[in-house]
Amino acid sequence: MHLDHISYVASHDHLIDEVQRIGSRLGAGFMDGGIHPRFGTRNFTLPLQGGRYLEIVCPLDHPAADASPFGKVVSQRAQDGGGLLTWVLSVSNISTFEKRLGRESVDGHRRRPDGSDLHWKQIGVLGTLEDRQLPFFIEWLTEDHPSKEAKPVAKIEKLEIAGDPERVREWIGEDFESAFAGIALEWVDPAENDGETGIYAVHFSTPTGSFRLD
Repeated sequence: MHLDHISYVASHDHLIDEVQRIGSRLGAGFMDGGIHPRFGTRNFTLPLQGGRYLEIVCPLDHPAADASPFGKVVSQRAQDGGGLLTWVLSVSNISTFEKRLGRESVDGHRRRPDGSDLHWKQIGVLGTLEDRQLPFFIEWLTEDHPSKEAKPVAKIEKLEIAGDPERVREWIGEDFESAFAGIALEWVDPAENDGETGIYAVHFSTPTGSFRLD
C-alpha cells in the first residue's frame, strides 16, 4: 500500500488558473492529463518525488459527472468552492478490498492529449463521498504512472487530515502508516474545519522552500 496521489478540485472555469497558481508555487508545470470519459471529469497532473503525484481535477458538463461516484464527489467539491478533495492509496491487489467492501471495483481510463492511455481499477469512492477523511483505493493496470511524466522537483512533507485515525484505520482494514514513508501525518479536530472531515492541508518541499496547500 502506497500513498499514490492527492486530489484537488477546481471548477471548470477556474481550472487553468489553479493549475498555474499551484504549479508556480511548486516550481513545476502540470501535465494535461486528459478526460475521464466514465467519470465526466478531466485533470492536470504534476509528478512528485516518491512515486506520487498531485492532480487538479474538475467536473465536466457531462451526464457521467452526475452518474458516477467519482463524478459526484468532484462535482460536490466544486460546488462547495473547490479545494483539497482526498488522498488515494495504490494497492497491488484490489480484489482484497472488493471482498472486504462487498462490491466490485470500477474500471478507470483516460487518454492523454498525446494519445497514450492509462488504465486502472478503483474502489471506495462511495466512502469518500460520504466522509472525505476516507481515501479510496486504486490498482494501476498500466506501468506509465503519472509520477513518471517528468522529473519531479517537489515532494510531500506533511499531511494535515481533519478526522479520526481509528476511523480511517477501520476503513482501510489494516495499519496504513507505512504507506506514508517519509511523510508526517497530523490529525486535526474536524471542529477546526467547520465540522468537516478530509484533507486539511498538504505541506510540500520545493526548490524554493516550503509551500502549504489548503
